[in-house]
Order: sequence, then C-alpha cells, then structure tokens
Amino acid sequence: MRNTYKKLSMIGLILVVISFASCKKLLEQEPKNSTYLEVYWKSAKDARNAIAGNYALLRNACTNKENRYYMYGDAIAKNYFTIQYNGDGLEGIQNGDFTFQYNLNSLANYTLYYKTIAMSNIVIANVSKMTSSELKDVEDPETFKNGIIGQALFIRALSYFMMVRVWGDVPLVTAAYDDPITAPQLPRSSKTVVMKQIEDDCHNAAKMLSWSYESAGDAKVTANRGSVYALLAHLYLWRATMTDVSTDVANLVDVNSADTTINTLIARGGYTQTDTTNYSNTFIGRSPEGIFELNMSENTLEGSSSHIGTRFLNTSYISYYNNTPRFYVVPRYLTDQFGTGTITDIRYRKNFDLVTPDKPLCVKYSNVIYRNPGQKLDAYLSNNMIIFRLSDLKLLKAEIALYKGDAATATTIINDFRTKYDKVPKKVAAGLSVSAVMDEYIKERGKEMFLEGHLFYDLLRTRKYGNIVDWLPVERFRREGFYWPIDPALFRENPNLKQTTYWLGKV
Repeated sequence: MRNTYKKLSMIGLILVVISFASCKKLLEQEPKNSTYLEVYWKSAKDARNAIAGNYALLRNACTNKENRYYMYGDAIAKNYFTIQYNGDGLEGIQNGDFTFQYNLNSLANYTLYYKTIAMSNIVIANVSKMTSSELKDVEDPETFKNGIIGQALFIRALSYFMMVRVWGDVPLVTAAYDDPITAPQLPRSSKTVVMKQIEDDCHNAAKMLSWSYESAGDAKVTANRGSVYALLAHLYLWRATMTDVSTDVANLVDVNSADTTINTLIARGGYTQTDTTNYSNTFIGRSPEGIFELNMSENTLEGSSSHIGTRFLNTSYISYYNNTPRFYVVPRYLTDQFGTGTITDIRYRKNFDLVTPDKPLCVKYSNVIYRNPGQKLDAYLSNNMIIFRLSDLKLLKAEIALYKGDAATATTIINDFRTKYDKVPKKVAAGLSVSAVMDEYIKERGKEMFLEGHLFYDLLRTRKYGNIVDWLPVERFRREGFYWPIDPALFRENPNLKQTTYWLGKV
C-alpha cells in the first residue's frame, strides 16, 4: 500500500483532511511546515479536528464517482432503476460489465477507502499516546480519548466492510506509517481475515463508545455504540451467507450473532421508527430511527449538488433541470413491489413521482435548497446519506428468522411493516414456505430500502438475485462474479496485488 501512503504523508494528510471538515476558518489557514508535527496531537482540539477529517474522507470515498456507495449497492441490481447513457460508460455496470475504462479507473479503484483507513490508523496511533496534561481542556481525558479512538475504529471497520462486499479479498492495513517510504506493498488478504478484523474493530469500538453522544450536534452523524452494533449485525449476516458461495445454507453461528446484536441494539439504542406523518424526514436526516448517517445537510453548508437524488430529479424539482433525468425507476419495479390500481402504501406515494410514467422519478431525496433562492439557482440537496437506520435492522430480523426456518416469525415482521405504511395492506398469507416468505421479504426490502445502498447485497445474501439481476446467473454467482475487478493502475503501484479471480483475463 506504499503508494497510498506516499500521497498521504502524516501531517499533510491531517492538514488536507481538516480542510474538509466544514469549518471555513480552517480553509483560510496557511500550510504548516514539517515542524508542525512536533506540536500537533497536543490538545483535544487537535484530536477533534483529526476525527472530523476522518469522517470527511469517508464521505468523499462514498460520494466520489457518481456516489459510488449507491452504484455498488443499488445500481448494479439492474431492474430497480436505469442509468441512461451519458457518454461515460457508467450504464455498463447494469449489464454486469465492469470493464468499461471509466468504471475501471474510478469504481474499480479503492484508493479513497485506503485514504480513509490511513487516517483512522493515524488517529488511533496518535490519540492513544496523548497524555492527560495534553487533554487538560476536557473534563474526562480518558473518556474523551476512548471516544475518538472508538470512532476511528468504527470508520476503519466500516471502510473495510464496504470494500469486502465490493472486492472480497483486499489488502489489510492496520498500522500507521509516519514515513510513507516504510509502508509495505501488501497483497490482498482473504475476505475471512478482513471480516475478522472488522469484527475485532467493532468489538473494541463498542467498548470505547457509549449509546449516547458527546453533544446534540454529534447525534446520528458520528459513531456511537448503536452505529457499531448496526455494522456488526450486517457483518455477521454477510459472513454467514457470503463466505462460501458454493452453498445456499447460512452459517447459523453468525446468524445467531446477528440476532443477538440486533436485539441488543433495539433494546438499548433508544431508536424509534419515524411516524408515518413525518416519513419523508427520515431521509433528510437525524430522524428518531437514524443510527449512522453521513452529514450532507445544508444547515452546515454540506449539502450536495451531485447527490444521488439529483440524478432522478427533473425540472419539476430543480428549476433549471430539463424534463428527462439521467436515472429513472424501472416501472416493473413499482408494479412488482407495490402492485397496480390504487396504491395506498406511503412509501409508494412519498418516494416516487409518476410525472413521466414510462420513466418514474425517485423523490426520496429531494430536499432542494437553492443557495441563490431569488433566482432559484445553485441547487443543493440537503439529505444525509443514511447508512444504517432502525427499520433496516428490524427487517433483518425477518431474514434471520428465515435462515432459522421460522417462516411464521418472518411473516409477522413483514406484515407489521405493511400494516404500518399501508392502510389497506396486502399481507403475507400464513403458512407459506420459507422460500415463498423470502420472496416477500425481498419485496419488502425493496420497498423499504430503495436507494439506500443495500438492495444488491440483500439479493446476494438471500440468493434471490435471479429475478432482479438478470446478468448474474447462478454459475457466475458461484464463481464470485459479483465482485469488482481491481483497477489495473493499482498493479503498477503494487506488484504484490492479484486481479479478482473472476476477472482474470477479462481486464
């Protein structure tokens, strides 16, 4: 990983990262010389700035290149929404071809995740060494240190979790390198080893973090113990089902760990599902059910003019857009998930707009704020990127029940969601088989989690990808052909890398 660290000398990384951290005064500071390292990590402010930069790098990794978080997690599940051609080849991913040059050089390149991880490693290493006298400006130095380190561990774990779902085996870096020349060029570690590191980081982070927040302004957009438990639950289910794709039988040890983790989160976290009257506020952010979100709010001038939501909007929502957005919802998705005729499900009515029936809009993220309101110009979306929320975890309880062969419990959970959101709910009938209820579960996930970065992974875990992802036959799935190749440019920088197995000879 030497090249990543060459680009990120320790103090240079800190200074660049802090400039992301939404404090305009920081942008006005002049660069410090190398001696600045001797006086950094000397106060709580230094530690806070560093962890703020860590979050900024995570956000950049997730939003870069057409909001890659959604490209990996939703867009390649072709029959949920369509990317129209725009000259860059991005739409190629919806046919299972990840070899378009644009995609190889951007989405197949994981450098931004390693920048995030490098910052986490630096924070962990340096905050651990800070003394009580250096942290005299906080009431409880030990609790403060634990809070910063716990957040950095979570960010590292989340970054690796995102990567392990996209590439499988990835290089594992957990040390901070003050001298980038000494950073090793590492081969890919097996996904089993990477997932064990994620689990260990989560357990260590959970010990250091509380269920509450240091301040109200930190709520939802910084990690607490609930954030860690949500990540752990997803990790356990991914590991239970995706470690060995030659079988469709889930590992019940990990399934039970996911169950216990979610039960604790629900009992201890204090989260509640958003009431239906305020349903749309869930996706603005900081709702009662939010567990972890990336801040993209215009309240702090951190909205986005290139948010995934903007790709689905037309002139009805942003004055200077034309009437044909680049992305649109597949009409079949709406009929498959919600049916036809008069549809009373709030999620259908609030999340979609049929202004063009052959190319429906997704308006889940449409909290438009004009920075030039007088002329309705310079539009930004003020919608946080929701990573984990309570409804997600509650629905996962149905998936867990199905892996245990308990169709009745899963049916009850699914019907609870349908009753909550629909005054005329189309309930799952009692007595259906596990496979039939799993079909209904995937429909419910499709309704509840549309465009939240989860749907493709849901289909892989449950083995229900066949009807949605038509480019992924069983044979390709068994060969792990859902993983991405690695950008060939990375091989020039690290000769110890090997190409993703499925893509050998194709890239």
